[in-house]
Amino acid sequence: MTTTVLCAPGSGARAPSARRAGTSRARRSSALRLLVLAAALLGALFGGAAPASAHAALTGSTPAQGSVVQSAPEQVTLTFSEGVAMSDDSVRVLDPQGKRVDRGKLRDLCSGETVKYGAGLPPGLPDGTYTVAWQAVSADSHPVSGAFTFSVGAPSETSAPLPQQEAGGGVVGALYGIARYLAYAGFVVLVGGAAFVLICRPAAARVRSVQRLVARGWAALTAATIAMLLLRAPYTTSGDLADVFDLGGLRQVLETKPGAALVSRLLLLAAAALFVAVLFGAYARAQQDEGRAGQDEGRTDAEGADEAASGAPDALAGDAKRRKDLTFGLSVGGAIVAVGLAATWAMAEHASTGLQTAVAMPVDVLHLLAVATWLGGLTALLVSLYRGPSVARSAVRRFSRLAFGSVLVVVATGVYQSWRQVGTWQALTDTSYGKLLLAKAVLVVVLVGFAWFSRRWTARLGEGPAPEAEAAAVLESVAARTETTTARYEAAPEGATAPEGATAPPGGATGPPDGATAPAGTDGSTAEAEADPERAAQLARQRAALATARTKRIRDADPERSGLRRSVLAEATVAVVVLAVTTVLTSTEPARTEAAVKAAGGAGQSADANQPKVLNIPFDTGGPRGKGTARVDLDPGRSGSGNALHLRLADPDGRTVDVPEVKVSFTLPDKDLGPLPVTLDHVSEGHWSARDVQLPVPGQWQLSLVVRTSDIDQVTETRNVKIN
Repeated sequence: MTTTVLCAPGSGARAPSARRAGTSRARRSSALRLLVLAAALLGALFGGAAPASAHAALTGSTPAQGSVVQSAPEQVTLTFSEGVAMSDDSVRVLDPQGKRVDRGKLRDLCSGETVKYGAGLPPGLPDGTYTVAWQAVSADSHPVSGAFTFSVGAPSETSAPLPQQEAGGGVVGALYGIARYLAYAGFVVLVGGAAFVLICRPAAARVRSVQRLVARGWAALTAATIAMLLLRAPYTTSGDLADVFDLGGLRQVLETKPGAALVSRLLLLAAAALFVAVLFGAYARAQQDEGRAGQDEGRTDAEGADEAASGAPDALAGDAKRRKDLTFGLSVGGAIVAVGLAATWAMAEHASTGLQTAVAMPVDVLHLLAVATWLGGLTALLVSLYRGPSVARSAVRRFSRLAFGSVLVVVATGVYQSWRQVGTWQALTDTSYGKLLLAKAVLVVVLVGFAWFSRRWTARLGEGPAPEAEAAAVLESVAARTETTTARYEAAPEGATAPEGATAPPGGATGPPDGATAPAGTDGSTAEAEADPERAAQLARQRAALATARTKRIRDADPERSGLRRSVLAEATVAVVVLAVTTVLTSTEPARTEAAVKAAGGAGQSADANQPKVLNIPFDTGGPRGKGTARVDLDPGRSGSGNALHLRLADPDGRTVDVPEVKVSFTLPDKDLGPLPVTLDHVSEGHWSARDVQLPVPGQWQLSLVVRTSDIDQVTETRNVKIN
């Protein structure tokens, strides 16, 4: 009996000299590749899958945390490190009994680069300790919250309830974090797997395991995006899982930047579904036709040769053009969809706020695409090595070059992102974000080590099967033929002639060889199986399992490919952990912001440069009821921007009083500027205000206050006020 083993072109035993030459070349390049991969620590680690600039942080408040003021303020103001989204219920002021006392209307006090919001307070608040609870959504889409206290007159006991959990915490926060991780993982697998098929191994479009991988990546990203869209409202507000199906909250989410980004991602995923369908449909069939054309070229019979000579050239040229057009269209369309998907992260999260956003957002897109190409392609290679036909050396080496280029992009973009979010070397050890980065660095060192071993195995691969695999294929083929022949004899009626072309089993035996088991479904019950569809399906599954087992034994007999599979599996395992740490980093306050808050004296503490100027000026006009106190509030108390001025008069008992006339003016003696009069509007009893008060330059200004209580009783008081 003659057994034919079909091998890939160029198969056969490899000469020892050729193997030694390949190993030598690998050693010469391994040092350079290892250095570049190690440099990815500055990029893949510090940049992360979603590079950050900052979460918003509270850098100042009026009144300051823990402060004691002599009289009740007109409003409570909060100053943040970056832009935030707030609503009327975002700031709540509670009295000592826990009753809400603010006016319930948020005041936007932002000016220039200063991000400030306020909540108005009614006049005449009694003495005691008041609690300010606030919640906001930072410009990078993460919720932030906090609380602090201040006292009027003197501190007192308070029973005001404080939030039991931080914004974005609890069950909703955990679910949102899981959805965020699945979104990153799905994006990596979808983009990287498709790139692996188009660039490295077009034949993988016909491999069922690769098809499932990319399709599941699309499904994971789609499901995670829908989950994030539904969880967004409770994640940033109530934290109650029951609010997931609140249509009012969903409508509000759709009006925000993160909500618009999630909806855009869903629309792009619809286009991605069409891309995947074409990739594993028309493109896979084109690759299959290419394989059949190669077999047709090998026909040697005369009829086949005449047929090939007459019509094959035109057909082959048409198929080649069709494959080329499909490849070009999928490459362009896939690149557009991939860039769009990456942009939904860049335009709604960390890169969209902070320093140099016009540069950071495109850099973020490049970083995400490079990480997806690297880690997603690695996952596709792993699946190809463990499931499906043997992977050719050329495909593995193409991916090696693609991954090497991706690492270079990760390094370049990651270094820039590291500077944006960390700022200083000291922040690596002094902040929570920096410590997470260092932990991630240890993981990537391990990842680089496994990658180095994978490259060594890649250099040792042959173009065809290894001699050990060829021997295993021969043994499996002989075993399969023997089992099939034995089964045919068993199935034949007694005394019948052997089927045409069949050879008697060795030794003239009428049954299977000792220790051999006939394949399921090839015994005398074949006719019974044909009459029973359920039995036939069971036998078909058994035959498929046997064929899969034989293919696995042949594949595992190749020592180089077995070593490559093990090292790639280790790489992919570490990559999963690295991606998980990266997801945690995206919800951690970056080092630059944490350091800025510490420099400002801590979140909720008052920084003098961010505080309005408040002056309490006693006056006495000398006439009846001529004594009192004037309170002047100048907000934000800075030069070059419109300031709001509020003037309130009170008698010695603290009751508001009206007077016939008040005047305010500013003078800067050092610059010979002024007096600059302020036009006051009478708002209510004892209350005057003016907007857009312009003080052109910073310095030590002199405020002049004129109070007239009668036709002849008048006084002028002056105070110094520093304008920043």
